Amino acid sequence: MHTTNLLSRLRRSSTAPDAPVARPTRTRPLATFAAGVVLMSVALTGCAVGASTTTPTTAATTSTTTSASASTSTTASTGTSATTTTQTITDTAAAAEAFLATLSDEQREAVLYDYDDETKTTSWSNFPITFVERAGLNLADLTDEQKTAALTVLQALLSDEAYQTVSDIMAGDAYLSEYSSSTDADVLGQYYIAFFGDPSDTSAWEVQFGGHHLGINATLDGSTDAITFAPTHLGVQPADFTDDSGTEVQPFEGIYTDAFAFFDSLTAEQQATLTSGDVSMCAPGDTCDFETGAGLTGADLTDEQKQLLLELIANWAGMADEQTTADALAKIEATLDETVIAWSGETVYDMTTGDGINFSISGPNVYIAFQAQQGSAGADVSGVTTSGWGHVHTIYRDPSNDYANSVEQQAATGMAGGPGGGAPGA
Repeated sequence: MHTTNLLSRLRRSSTAPDAPVARPTRTRPLATFAAGVVLMSVALTGCAVGASTTTPTTAATTSTTTSASASTSTTASTGTSATTTTQTITDTAAAAEAFLATLSDEQREAVLYDYDDETKTTSWSNFPITFVERAGLNLADLTDEQKTAALTVLQALLSDEAYQTVSDIMAGDAYLSEYSSSTDADVLGQYYIAFFGDPSDTSAWEVQFGGHHLGINATLDGSTDAITFAPTHLGVQPADFTDDSGTEVQPFEGIYTDAFAFFDSLTAEQQATLTSGDVSMCAPGDTCDFETGAGLTGADLTDEQKQLLLELIANWAGMADEQTTADALAKIEATLDETVIAWSGETVYDMTTGDGINFSISGPNVYIAFQAQQGSAGADVSGVTTSGWGHVHTIYRDPSNDYANSVEQQAATGMAGGPGGGAPGA
């Protein structure tokens, strides 16, 4: 998706959606790292909760290919063209400097923070901005030139697939803002960008970008040639909708596909251990104990099953170039035998039935939680599922390296006063 298309999704539409069309089958690039070959795909999404008003939702496993004109654009490069961490850091820093050059002195002051400013931990959440004030500049307050420059930072940072997922999450918020009965409709489409530390290809700094259903915290360090996306929140609501161009959008299609590819690879005995485990959840923007509990461990898996699990993890850890993804997965794989996976909810990928799935992946170098929200939080749309399958919160964290260890996570400002008192169900 081009930047101009993403810009249009930041504006509220005044037309009704067309009938759904099928979504093309997803394809993914391959990345090789020391331990073997891992499929690297990234899919992120936006979220809201709702009493289910189900509409037939075709599972990804049965989706059919449509013409290029009817599907979300995947032919043009939308994300970074970099293949190495060094190139991504250099390109992102350059894009950030170009964005800063479009700003007034007052705007520059608002978007720039010290690298170790604790605001980076307290200014993001799954809660709307009415509960948690975001850091930086609201894209809604920028000129089109400035918005384009801001989104170019994301394009330089993210892979094509990750950028597409982010765009689809934002499209979901725009869709809810236009068509739902949510009392928070006016704030769903607001997204903020902030930099912690001066953009550089030789020292550490962070890009923070997000809103209600999205919270990206990417630390880039040219001195160590490293990028981490821990912590990052991806959410989705709805999980399947038709945008104003008549294109069916499924922001979490890739995550669901990967999750069930892993689940379906397990034996009946392994599945029984997995589903009898303890699924945990850390609320986005909150502190976390990184609970492990009972479940299936990486040591219980075959090599093939481990690769499928790493492919699932790559949806969060592998949002940039191939080298960055390979490095992140190699670090996670090194302690995979000590990592515990637990699952609850449905065991068949069929979004037309049941209440969705929940799982957690907890180990020394990775914590991922995926939770279906049972309720729409007022974001009800006639004929569209905005609960369960259609409303999901996720969190990715690295217990050993959150924020590249520059700060310690604190609860986001206002979370205690938000819906659910800081619980992840909002």
